[in-house]
Amino acid sequence: MAVSMYDIAIPTFQKQLAALDAILDKAEAYATAKKIDMAVLLAARLYPDMFDLMRQVQLATDFAKAAPARLAGLEVPSLPDTEKTLPELKARIAKVQAMLAAYTPEQLEGSDAKQLTLKLAGKDVVISGREYLLHVSLPNFYFHCATAYNILRHNGLEIGKLDFLARR
Repeated sequence: MAVSMYDIAIPTFQKQLAALDAILDKAEAYATAKKIDMAVLLAARLYPDMFDLMRQVQLATDFAKAAPARLAGLEVPSLPDTEKTLPELKARIAKVQAMLAAYTPEQLEGSDAKQLTLKLAGKDVVISGREYLLHVSLPNFYFHCATAYNILRHNGLEIGKLDFLARR
């Protein structure tokens, strides 16, 4: 049996965003226990030229909301990057989860062969829906989720691979 674009995209984004949300809950408990201002963790980064935790989560949610919309031939929903607090960031994740839950398999049917035009590095690039999902959207999504995880781990949060994989 063939695996559909829906089966690849929607449950993948949903599960990883749930894991990210749970990690943020652990970060909040950690910050409270250690008397760390959560704003400090949200502004933390792995290296000065990298985005901070807040931006990593925003970007992860951006990739999760954009992929199914593009594959379905819909306008990508806009979510302004205005979050300043953990509750606002968690609300953003919840909004994207609600968007993902609204898609049906039929909306993404045949999108693997659909030609998409994207701006990549300032240039218009035409790629198939399959190439976009597998080689642009999912790698970027996982990169930002993993970087958010790594920022928190680097700052002392006791999380492990099972947290990242949503198995705890």
